Amino acid sequence: MTSLRARLVLSTCVVALAALGVAVFATYTAYTSSQLREVDDTLQRIHEPVEQLIAQGDADLKAEIEQVVPGLFVAVISADGRTELTIQARIPGHLPLLTDIDHLSVPDEQLDSYVDRPAFSTRRSTDGSTELRLRTSRLSDGTVLVLGQSMEEILESRQHLLVIESIVAALALAVAAILGWLLVHAGLRPLRQVEATARQIADGGDLDVEVPGHGRSTEIGRLAGALNTMLERIRQAFAERDAKELALQTSEQRMRQFVADVSHELRTPLAAVSAYTELIDRGARDRPDDLARALRGISLESERMRELVEELLLLAHLDEGRALQLATVDLGEVVVEAVGAARAVSRDWPIQVRMSDLVLVAGDAGRLRQILDNLLANVRTHTPAGTITTIELATVGDRGVMTVSDDGPGMPTDAAEHAFERFYRADPSRSRRSGGAGLGMAIVHALVVAHDGRIQLRTAPGEGVAITIELPLARRRVSAAGAS
Repeated sequence: MTSLRARLVLSTCVVALAALGVAVFATYTAYTSSQLREVDDTLQRIHEPVEQLIAQGDADLKAEIEQVVPGLFVAVISADGRTELTIQARIPGHLPLLTDIDHLSVPDEQLDSYVDRPAFSTRRSTDGSTELRLRTSRLSDGTVLVLGQSMEEILESRQHLLVIESIVAALALAVAAILGWLLVHAGLRPLRQVEATARQIADGGDLDVEVPGHGRSTEIGRLAGALNTMLERIRQAFAERDAKELALQTSEQRMRQFVADVSHELRTPLAAVSAYTELIDRGARDRPDDLARALRGISLESERMRELVEELLLLAHLDEGRALQLATVDLGEVVVEAVGAARAVSRDWPIQVRMSDLVLVAGDAGRLRQILDNLLANVRTHTPAGTITTIELATVGDRGVMTVSDDGPGMPTDAAEHAFERFYRADPSRSRRSGGAGLGMAIVHALVVAHDGRIQLRTAPGEGVAITIELPLARRRVSAAGAS
């Protein structure tokens, strides 16, 4: 298969050859026509002196004509067709050029008065070596005068012209081929860079390499742009594939961890229920105190399992994107109810409430209350008695902002990063003394996200914990629903 460079150079040479051929043909044709016009003009100029000599009728007419027009062919034919005079045109060292003067081109029409209407023609010499240009005219007395000039020099000049034009055309074609090769080589340099980049990508697999180009104004630039766009899409496809694989791996790890955590959380209450049941089977039913303790233990552990299953079911519903029961909720009322319940549970953790604005949000009142209950329970679980909790409500722009902060011991940075993960507890022993199942903060995060809100945790060792929750105000949610 011929290379692109060779095809371009060959095409350039073909175009150049065609142009040179047209130029040679036009030049040769123009030169030939010019020569014929010059010969015809010469014959036209000399016919008048010859006619005057013929009209004088001198005895030595041939000598006089040869003296006036030396080297030219002259023939005088009478009106009845007899050849009265013939002067042969000769080339030095050659025989006469034209010995057969029959069938000369003579005008057929009879001329009136002294009007001369000549006819020009070209005839091959008798020996065929050259040509003669003839001027034939009829005189007023009916005599036909034929004047001729040898075209030997003209034909030689034409041959010289063809040789010169052929040499010039060959040289021009060679120059065109060389220049074409150089120009094509320089013009294809960007394409070679594209080829080298493509080979580099194919050999090394590095998709981050950019194909060099010169903008959209050139074909190679557009090719480079298309290749770069293709590479970008391939990179995006690989990135999406890697992200999906990573997500699948993460999901699989989370599922394994989830199953392990659920198994761990259920194992303790199930073991306790089994122990209490065994205690009853061993005779506790006959001892009222032991029976009551066993039944109370079974009830507590069953409640723990029920709470765990409900929390898992809630998270599953939120993961599925099930809609909440949205309504306009006064967040201040939710805070007052949650604080009242928390104070009833234990007054060892004081709570302060600061509300600067009426905060009406579009949300599920029960789930918003669950958010607050979980946050306050988290404070009671992880901070010592006497820790002060502060709840602040305000509006910022089109969002209601609720901040729940405490002055407790705070959290380490690594623990804060995993605070909203499911089943995460800072205590790796998973002791019940260090908290519940580790789903409380995960539920808080999931509920805030389900309300189209944002949640942020700020903490540091010795500086307490501050959790800020932003929820869309009711008017924003209502206007958005109306627009849809």
